[in-house]
Amino acid sequence: MSDGGVGASDRGALATKASLASQPAWRSRSAWFTLLAVTILGLSIDLGSKAWAFRTVAGEPVELQYDEIAGNPAYRLPWHNGVHALPADLLDFRLVLNHGAVFGLGQQKRGVFIAFTAIAVIAAVGVFGWWTTASARLAHVGIGLVLAGGLGNLYDRLLFGAVRDFLYMTPRWHLPWSLRWPGGSDELFPWVFNVADMLLLAGMAILLLTANRPEAKSAGSTEPGAAANP
Repeated sequence: MSDGGVGASDRGALATKASLASQPAWRSRSAWFTLLAVTILGLSIDLGSKAWAFRTVAGEPVELQYDEIAGNPAYRLPWHNGVHALPADLLDFRLVLNHGAVFGLGQQKRGVFIAFTAIAVIAAVGVFGWWTTASARLAHVGIGLVLAGGLGNLYDRLLFGAVRDFLYMTPRWHLPWSLRWPGGSDELFPWVFNVADMLLLAGMAILLLTANRPEAKSAGSTEPGAAANP
């Protein structure tokens, strides 16, 4: 009696696992919860950290006006020393307005980046709903991080005309052997970035790691019929 009960329980668990492995994510409440929770949390941290930085780092709040910033590369923020955030010159807080993409790439392409980000957000939701299964939790986390980062920077471009950056790594470190980046800088890491950029990179890294996971094979091997046979 006990062996039969255990067998039935195992078959039920395997059937549930197989169902999750084949069910599209858009039909799963738990998958939507994971996606939305990661997106909302990441977006809140990004926007909150930007608001904090532009309120405190310069010594007084920096007010940003869309009409003065959008399409105006000559706009300059108030001069400020910045804040030493970590010892050994590992990180400073320094306010920068970025008219380009991640790490300042592609300056003065605001309209292109707005359109690209909007398309990317729609594509990410499509990938979540129709190209992942209900059991692909790690992929859903990655997509949520990408959405949070994309929406955070899109918010800035729409509201302020540029992206608010403030994280400056290794500010007083320099490249060895008199090397220089293509732009001429000899700093070890000359780019100023924000939390949204980190979320985007982390999300893409997770998606790359999960892209080739053998979910379909795992689902096939856990079907109830297959599992019942020794």
